[in-house]
Amino acid sequence: ADSAEPIGPANPRDSYLNMDALLAAARRSGAGAVHPGYGFLAESPAFARRVAQAGLAWVGPAPETIADMGDKARARALAAAAGVPVPPGSPRFAPGAMDGLAAAGAAVGYPLLVKAAAGGGGIGMRRVETPETLEAVTAATQALAERGFGDATVYLERLVAPARHIEVQIFGFGDGRAIHLFERDCSVQRRFQKVVEEAPAPGLAAGTRRAMADAALALARAARYRGAGTVEFIAAPDGGFFFLEMNTRIQVEHPVTEMTAGVDLVASQLRLARGEACDDLARAAFSPAGHAIECRLYAERPERRFLPSPGRIAALRWPETDAGLRIDSGVRAGDAVTPHYDPLMAKLVAHGATREAARRRMARALSETRIEGLSTNLEFLRRLVAHPRFVEGGVAADFVETHLAELTG
Repeated sequence: ADSAEPIGPANPRDSYLNMDALLAAARRSGAGAVHPGYGFLAESPAFARRVAQAGLAWVGPAPETIADMGDKARARALAAAAGVPVPPGSPRFAPGAMDGLAAAGAAVGYPLLVKAAAGGGGIGMRRVETPETLEAVTAATQALAERGFGDATVYLERLVAPARHIEVQIFGFGDGRAIHLFERDCSVQRRFQKVVEEAPAPGLAAGTRRAMADAALALARAARYRGAGTVEFIAAPDGGFFFLEMNTRIQVEHPVTEMTAGVDLVASQLRLARGEACDDLARAAFSPAGHAIECRLYAERPERRFLPSPGRIAALRWPETDAGLRIDSGVRAGDAVTPHYDPLMAKLVAHGATREAARRRMARALSETRIEGLSTNLEFLRRLVAHPRFVEGGVAADFVETHLAELTG
C-alpha cells in the first residue's frame, strides 16, 4: 500500500467491522472508492449502502444482490427459481423458536449441517450425525452466528459426503449479462475452510463442468449480478451437484483463476466500478491455460487440530518468484501474527502447463520457504502436496480429516 489509515484497536468489531471508522478513514485519505476485499463487510449490504451514501464508489455488486445472496436460505430459493439444483433443506430456526426442529431434521436426513443463514466462508457450520445431538448443535451454532454475523438464525441442509467442493468464478455486468472464468476445486479443507485450491478442477467430467458453469451463469444472469462473484457447489460421487452458496465478492483463491484465465479480476472490478463498460471482457472467448494451485500458509498448529498459533516472525524467506510462481503476503520478518485476526500469512500460487508441473513447482516453492519464530502449517502443506491421493487429483472434502495422521505425524 502507498499509505495506510488507522481504523481502531486490535479487535474485529472496533477495526475492520467498524463501518464508521472505515468511512472516516476513506474521507481522510481522499479515496474515491471502497474495495471491501474478502472480509465480512464485503458481504454487508448495509456497508455497501453507506459507502454509496458517502459519495464513494462501491467496488462490488448492488446492496440488494448482496442481501439476497448473503441470506443463505433466500439464496437457496433464488437458485432453485433459476433452475439450479439445491440440496434438501429446512426453514429457518431462531433462538427460542425450535418448534419443528426434530421433524425438519428427519425430513432433511442425517448426516446434516446446521448452517448460519447469514454465514459464509465456511464459518457458522456444524455437522450433526444423529437426531440426539441436533438441538444442542443448533443452539451452539445460533450462538456462533450471533457473535460472528449479528444474525442468529440457522437452517438445516443435507450433508453430501464424500463430496468435492467446486466453485465457478463469474463476472457480471449488471445488465443481465455475465461470463464465467471456469471452475476451481476447493475440496482440501479443515474446519470447513479451504487450505488448497486449484484450477481447473482435476478429473471433473466434461458434462459436469459444463453443467456447473451453465448453472452459475443462470443464477448470475437472473440476479443481474454486477462484478466478480463465485457460485459454489458440492459435487457428489455419482456426478450430481448441488448449489452451496454464492459469494458476492472476490475470493481468497482468485489468483488461481487469474493465472489460468489470464484476467486480472481485481482490475476488472475497479474498471466496472469506474463506470467502464468492460465490453472487451464481455466479448472475450476464454479458455483455461495450464493449471494453477494455491496453498494458504497459516500461523497454526495442524497437529493440534489447526489451533491458531500467534507469535512474532523471527525470520522469513520466500522462494524467488517468476511467471509461474506468485506469492501474496501481508507479513515480513519482525511482524507479529496476533490472536485478534485470521492467522493467514500468505498465499503461494504455482502455475504450470499441466497439473503435475504446477504441483512440482508448488512443492519446490514450499521446500524453499523458511519461517522461524512461530508455528505454521508449512510442513503440513509440504506433506499434503506430496501425498499420493493429492498427486492423483480429485480428492473429496474429507481428505484432510481422513489423512490427518499422515499429514501431521
